[in-house]
Amino acid sequence: MKVLRTPEERFKNLPGYPFEPNYIEDLQGYENLRIHYVDEGSKESDIVFLCLHGEPSWSYLYRKMIPIFVEAGYRAVAPDLFGFGKSDKPVEDESYSYNFHRNAVINFVKYLDLKNIAIVCQDWGGIIGLTLPLEMPERITRLLIMNTFLPASESELPSGFLKWAKYNNTQPDLAIGAGLAHSIPFLSEEETAAY
Repeated sequence: MKVLRTPEERFKNLPGYPFEPNYIEDLQGYENLRIHYVDEGSKESDIVFLCLHGEPSWSYLYRKMIPIFVEAGYRAVAPDLFGFGKSDKPVEDESYSYNFHRNAVINFVKYLDLKNIAIVCQDWGGIIGLTLPLEMPERITRLLIMNTFLPASESELPSGFLKWAKYNNTQPDLAIGAGLAHSIPFLSEEETAAY
């Protein structure tokens, strides 16, 4: 599998993102890929807030929430899904699937042996994260759900989503930051560039 890795210098001096990088290079089923995650707060904390980002975002999305969880005495863990942020990016589009990402999150939780998890999820992070309580009910105790849904059937995708996906697939270099800045007018230029 051919993989791209974003150079570390691209992440220097990001506003509001002072977190030490953590990496796993031997995640079961993903041995040739490196996954990045933020891990802040005490490992002895009673509750672990597992922050799952959507598309096209990364752990930077949770830069303002992580300190709040930590200041309250909790642990906050925020992985970058493969293809996003500081994690490796498989080149072939066929590598990316729902099961690819979902199984990576399941194996990530097991690798770190996270327990008493409060899942914090939005967008695609919810589509993945909301299935985890059924997969590992002994580990998941709470949900904080934002701007997401849980597909409950094999029904057709809405036409608006299909148009959005078609547009994205035709863009050689999708301007993600510019799109977010359109929706979030108070993002600084530096924050916009981080996306």
